[in-house]
Amino acid sequence: MAKYAAALDQGTTSTRAMVFDHGGQVVSVSQKEHEQIYPKPGWVEHDAKEIWERSQEVLDEALSEAGASADDIAGLGITNQRETAVVWDRNTGEPVMNAIVWQDTRTDKLVDEFSADGGQDRFRTKVGLPLATYFSGPKVRWILDNVDGAREKAESGDLIFGNIDTWCIWNLTGGPDGGLHITDVSNASRTMLMDLESLSWDEEIASVMGVPTSMLPEIRASSEVYGEVKSGGFQGVQLAGDLGDQQAATFGQTCFSTGEAKNTYGTGNFLLLNTGNEAVQSKSGLITTVGYKIGENKPVYCLEGSIAITGALVQWLRDNLKMIKAAPEVEELASSVDDNGGLYIVPAFSGLFAPYWKSNARGVFAGLTRYVNAGHIARATLEATAYQSREVVEAMDADSGVALESLKVDGGMVANDLLMQFQADLLGVPVIRPQVAETTALGAAYAAGLATGFWNSEDDLRENWAEDKRWEPKMDSAQRDEYYQYWKKAVTRTFDWFD
Repeated sequence: MAKYAAALDQGTTSTRAMVFDHGGQVVSVSQKEHEQIYPKPGWVEHDAKEIWERSQEVLDEALSEAGASADDIAGLGITNQRETAVVWDRNTGEPVMNAIVWQDTRTDKLVDEFSADGGQDRFRTKVGLPLATYFSGPKVRWILDNVDGAREKAESGDLIFGNIDTWCIWNLTGGPDGGLHITDVSNASRTMLMDLESLSWDEEIASVMGVPTSMLPEIRASSEVYGEVKSGGFQGVQLAGDLGDQQAATFGQTCFSTGEAKNTYGTGNFLLLNTGNEAVQSKSGLITTVGYKIGENKPVYCLEGSIAITGALVQWLRDNLKMIKAAPEVEELASSVDDNGGLYIVPAFSGLFAPYWKSNARGVFAGLTRYVNAGHIARATLEATAYQSREVVEAMDADSGVALESLKVDGGMVANDLLMQFQADLLGVPVIRPQVAETTALGAAYAAGLATGFWNSEDDLRENWAEDKRWEPKMDSAQRDEYYQYWKKAVTRTFDWFD
């Protein structure tokens, strides 16, 4: 009798495996970082083979730490950094180059080329997304154009593509020896190549982008039994869940009803609002995405506000500026001052995502004076996350016509009290953290456990959700509006940094 459900959570900076009990509580966790590769300004890569090695290590470690065997695991779910693209040889399992990460901006010329006919929203009604460097389709085209022999091999059927979920699933289920080449609807909806209504690859858009459809994985539900793990400690376990990380967090926060929303504070920030079985087109700079699909049920859609750089800005203080030795130290440094000292940091390292979608924006420090010290920089770093989230919440309110009453939050940065209080102050609504803050892995485990009967229904999952802490707004509205006005002014300074 299985006692647990498990998840492999392959993120932008690290990979973790987690085992959960029936109550949704963490039994064990193993986590390892992988290298961030920056070949040129604006370029971001990962070594897909290193990611696969880390994945195997953390899965075995989490199983061992739980004191469990494969027989104890009802199902394994996968969740992943979403738009990061891998192209590899189906015969050897060798990637043709490093994975191109979602933050990477090298496809800006291709995006401009595609936009020349029909503008940035050329494909939006079909795929829910603006043309932007963020999504995987143009990345695949770039690889085929720039790796010697890649286009010929792709057209002869030897090369295949996947986001990281597809790469991990293929390797987990045998790799070159019969590995499953699949993805789920939530990940497929991040490629710019899937029709939101039919949930199938759009041959016309793939043709425009120059991506052979023979490279694309089969699209499946987010919660169904795909096959068995063929290697490592999880050998024989049913692989039964696959969700892009932000959709997985929405699932883990049990936002199953229309109108429920969550905000994840990770490398970037991602606010998702459940819009039910209807794909709502945004008029305010958000994107339309598939939230999840359980088995044969209809898909559930979401509006999403994607912010590229939030937690990554803290890492930048640590790794590039050497202002802190570990990410949690930022709170103490920020607390050494009473306010931001007039400094605003807009971290448009990869351009601006929602609600602006400006690939040619770049980051700025605005309002610098001789008065500003390291504490102010740390504080402005945290505040940048809250300001960007407010912009997305305002867009969400405008699109949905429903004002936010509270905000459910999760992810690594929600341990930061200073940030969470400032977020509540800036939004003017309570911010609520659940007991299990790592809801991304939990959502993937839930998807797998639903497919294998470990949990019977969404109601079982709802019963597991419990509040850990809430922050009530304390700032007066005049102060809030003044701060926000300066933020908006700072954002305009990033626009059109280069032609």
